Amino acid sequence: MVLMSYIYDFINKPIGTMSNDLRDLQRQQVDALLAPWRAAPLGTRPRAGWVRAIRDALGMSGAALARQLGMTHAGLRKLESAEASDAITLASLRKLAAALNCELHYALVPKTSLAECIENRAHAVAAERLRPVAHSMALEDQAVASAYNQLQIDQTVKALLEGSRRELW
Repeated sequence: MVLMSYIYDFINKPIGTMSNDLRDLQRQQVDALLAPWRAAPLGTRPRAGWVRAIRDALGMSGAALARQLGMTHAGLRKLESAEASDAITLASLRKLAAALNCELHYALVPKTSLAECIENRAHAVAAERLRPVAHSMALEDQAVASAYNQLQIDQTVKALLEGSRRELW
């Protein structure tokens, strides 16, 4: 019944708000996909890199891994060094992972939820937009009480969140 109500509300919304609903739904879906990554207690990368650490833990020599990859031992050392210094490409890392019978997991994990990121950015933009006006008013000895300043910021944040997200960036 709740789903039917949602669908009815969604279908009967004005066109402009429909795109906002779709945008919010997309953000919620991406946030849900990222939640396990955000919660995962990932340790720091080993000093020599994951490739070298896994290869050593398996007892595999560099020469053996290089042969499996169809490259020279020097080429493998270069790749391991590139991984340890964050200079490796994803394509190379995928090949190394496959040769070590590993999966490569790649994700950009925001430090906060996407909703919180958008909200924080809206507050920053609102404050940035209103700061020059507040400054000019203060210089002219016409400063507005802080409660009214906060109300203006809140209204600007609401307008930013309801409008195009492109205005936030």
